[in-house]
Amino acid sequence: MKTNEILREQIFEIIKNQLRDNDPPETKATFDRLQKLGFDDFQTRQMIGQCLAVELFDVMKNRKPYNNQRYTKNLLALPEEPFE
Repeated sequence: MKTNEILREQIFEIIKNQLRDNDPPETKATFDRLQKLGFDDFQTRQMIGQCLAVELFDVMKNRKPYNNQRYTKNLLALPEEPFE
């Protein structure tokens, strides 16, 4: 299994947990909104995963704390790709 596939699986697992726990609630609201726009399950999780990857990258590479405000801002902007 390639590294990016492992990483995608881990990100999808985090998304699954966020949806299950409704934490943050913006993840579920975004998931439902994107589904109503016609995106399938994989596409929806992939877009949410991009927002999550921005945060994970910042935490790991730049040693910055998780920024929930930026994460939710990026979720609300979907399907536009996160720029921050």
